Amino acid sequence: MRHVLAVLAALTLATPAVAALAPGAKAPDFSTRGAIAGKVIPVRLAEQLKRGPVVLYFFPAAFTGGCNAEARAFAEQVQAFRAAGATVIGMSADNVPDLQRFSSTECAGKFAVASAGPKVVAGYDVALGKEVKGRQVTSRTSYVIDRNGLIAFAYSDMNPTEHVTRSLAAVRKLTGR
Repeated sequence: MRHVLAVLAALTLATPAVAALAPGAKAPDFSTRGAIAGKVIPVRLAEQLKRGPVVLYFFPAAFTGGCNAEARAFAEQVQAFRAAGATVIGMSADNVPDLQRFSSTECAGKFAVASAGPKVVAGYDVALGKEVKGRQVTSRTSYVIDRNGLIAFAYSDMNPTEHVTRSLAAVRKLTGR
């Protein structure tokens, strides 16, 4: 019986979790600060949506193995996202100075990363349920938001390997590019 429970637990952990905001839900608007190529910038979802769809991906913490790999993967594909008409924004509960460094190094200056405060974390239901250094840590969740502010695609999985591929496929399906 213990073996069966262990197998069931392993399968549960291997299965991606369902993102809290389902396709069709309204994406909460937000204004925050972030960085691109080390420069501090304002980030407002409504402004970004005027240009087209937004890939909003939440990551647990800058300068950790999985988050570094995911940021590099998004940076490598940012031109493909732009060609499909989308803007990429990474978000975590990290502070802006940490995100300034992260935007220059791991994101290669190719897209913005922004600081998600408690209201944004709650609105997108991405709280991982633990704190690191006194701040909340987010789950690894990617959303594609259409230009009307509706969730077109949602994917949650702590493994970073599929987020870029699945998000890009969702953007291409959405835009037809």
